[in-house]
Order: sequence, then C-alpha cells, then structure tokens
Amino acid sequence: MKSNLRDVIKGRVLLPGDEDFDEARKPWNYAVDQPVAAVAHAADADDIASLVRHAAQAGLTISTQASGHGASGDTDGVILLRTAALDRVEVDPERRLARVGAGARWGQVQGAAGEYGLTGLAGSMPLVSVTGYTLGGGLSWFGRKYGLAADAVLAFDVVTADGTPARVTADSDQDLFWALRGGGGDFALVTAVEFALYPERELYGGSVMWPDERAPEVFDALREVVTYAPDELSIWLNRVQFPSAPPMVGISTAFLGSAEEGRRLLGRFDEIGGVLSDSRGPLPTAELGAITNEPTNPSPGVSRGELLTGLDDEAVAVLLAEPIDPLINVQVRQLGGALAKGGEGASGAIAEPYLLYLLGLAINPELTAASRDKQERIVAALGERVTGRKPFTFVAAGEHAAAAFSAETLARLRAIKRARDPEGVFRSNFPVLG
Repeated sequence: MKSNLRDVIKGRVLLPGDEDFDEARKPWNYAVDQPVAAVAHAADADDIASLVRHAAQAGLTISTQASGHGASGDTDGVILLRTAALDRVEVDPERRLARVGAGARWGQVQGAAGEYGLTGLAGSMPLVSVTGYTLGGGLSWFGRKYGLAADAVLAFDVVTADGTPARVTADSDQDLFWALRGGGGDFALVTAVEFALYPERELYGGSVMWPDERAPEVFDALREVVTYAPDELSIWLNRVQFPSAPPMVGISTAFLGSAEEGRRLLGRFDEIGGVLSDSRGPLPTAELGAITNEPTNPSPGVSRGELLTGLDDEAVAVLLAEPIDPLINVQVRQLGGALAKGGEGASGAIAEPYLLYLLGLAINPELTAASRDKQERIVAALGERVTGRKPFTFVAAGEHAAAAFSAETLARLRAIKRARDPEGVFRSNFPVLG
C-alpha cells in the first residue's frame, strides 16, 4: 500500500512503522484510538480526487479529518485523509459569503470576515475545522439568531465516490446537498465549502465565575433571563472542577449587540455576589474564542451530550445534587430561537430548549470509568427530560449516528449513502449505516 499511495498523491503518506505515523493518526481527543492503515496528507483537491479514484479501484475506505475533532475510533483499516493543507479562505464582502478549503479552521474565517464587519456561524473553538463542523450541523454562538451553520451553506465542492470532482448546490443535486448539510461526511468527500456571512459589527461577550456554592442562584438567574432573552443572546451555564482548584460555577455568554444592551439583559446575574472573575466586554467577532478560552492543545477526555426538554426545579436539583468531580464540567446551553425552526438540511430543527454537556478527563482507566458512571447517573436521574436525541457534533465515541436524527431522516440518509457510495469508499466519524 505504501508505494501505491505514494505514487497516487503528491502529499505525504505514512504507514505503521514510519517514524511519525503514531502521531499523525491521533485525533484531537487522545482518549480515542484510531487504528488506521495509512495516513495521507493531501496537498490539494487534485490529490483528493486521485486518492478517491485509487481507493474506489482498490476496494479501500477513506476517513477524512482536518483538525481531528469528533473522532469515534471507527477507523480500523481505513486511509485517514488529512486535509489541513487545503486551508485557503476567500471572503466576498459584497456578496457576503466565504469560500473555504476543507482544512480551514474557524479562527481563520472569523479573522478574514471580521475585517468587513461580517461573521460566520462559528462555534466556541477557533481551531475546529469549518468543514467537519458544518457537515455535522454546526451549533454556533449565533445559532439562536441565524440557525445552524449547515443551513448557511450555498455550495460544496466535492469528490464523489468514483473520484469525480463536482460542485453541489440545491439546484444541481438536491439530495446530496440536503444530506451534506448536517448529515455528515458519508456521502462525498468535501474539498471546499461556500457559505453565507452575516453583518454583525457589535459583539458583547465573556464569562463570569463564582464559587460553586452560588450555583443555585446562578441557575435561578439563568431560568429567569431566558424567558426574555432575544435571539441575539446566548448563555451557557457551567459547573466546573479543574484539577487542584476549588469547584466553581459560571456563565459564558455572547450577545450580538451593544455592550450597554448586553449588560442590561444580563443584569440579573450581576445581583449575585461573590464574583471571582468577569471577562465580559465588547469583542470583535474574530475573537469569539476568547469567550470561553478553551484549551488549544489536544487532550484525553470523555464526554456526553443530551438534549433536555426543560430546566424545571427537579432538573436543577439533579444537576446540583452531587459534587462535580470526577467530571470537570457540567454544562447547560441555552438553545431555541432559529434553532427550533430548523432549516432545509438533514440536521432539521432542534426543538429542545437546552443542551446538556458532561465532560470528564480520561487520563487513566479508573478516572474514565468514574466519569462515564457519573454521566450515566446524571442522565438517568433526569429521566424523561432527556429526549435521547443529540446534535450530530455531540455524538461521542461509542455512540451512533442514529442518535442525531429522526427515523425518517436517518432512512433518507441511509438511502442516499447506498445510492451514492455503494462500495463504502467513504466512512465518516459516525457512519449513517453504523
């Protein structure tokens, strides 16, 4: 395989035994093992088309990752395609759109778009790849106003399962365009994405932290503020327990508007005493990642995401019943707004008003097991408030794509997969046929 692949593409190819192979196959989450047959670094879109044609002829399977986020470990025997070199970002300020390569990351896009007072529908982490995030729907800080990132897509440049380059739009290929907008990367290999940008020149955001004993007050304030929050405002509540630090509770927030109006809308939180830190203030949209300042280096973790039907007194009691440890974060995200209306892609609407995200470290088997047990106990105690569905980008290792879609949507995605890739040339992180 080594000599064949090196004859096929211009980019670097690594196999087991090569010096950098083990490092190259690692995903962002080091707790997930990726037992791949080869790692291929595409130099450009022509490399990708050549690799797909070779895989189709040789009966091989390709899994694509740019940044390595969202890995499942379902990669045994595949060629792991790295697309980081395809990182070109073009912004058309007059048409308010961006065209980005498959390796581009959100920090690049926000920086380029922000120069013109525009923003994409980025998440909290600037190092996440635009393409992978968008194929999974893309839950943005600005989703309550504009919907999922997938719904902003105007066109995909792809390589189909037989190695043919194509441009996919709603007019050129309705089924494939629908599937790629939130249904994952199982159907074609995306080399570039074109999507709408939005005129937003004012952003107020940041985080406030209190000692964890203030958590009941913070939950009360959250439940009050969401009753009148405009769609321009998004709030996340976090109970956090960092190693060697006392437990804390906090909010992270983004408001598309003036600092004055943002402070007014969030004034209820200012009534809570004992503030440990407060980073809220005006921000350029290019610095969206500063709101949460998430780690910029890969690490081992174990996560679980669930959608909640509400945040009543009993739900809050469950989320406050025990110490955070061994988890490091118990997070509740406000949803609603445009997310509840849905778009025209496979992601559909998110009817639930909250997302629960539970994160633990996975630095040894004992801590991993304890974190999973804690996650399971919290979800079980929440009972019917947990719908069992989750956004596709929150499906975690050990779970399946079926958790992200209705039965009707999943059936349509599976039919498109069988029609467009009958030989299984492509395998996404969470295959729809899995």
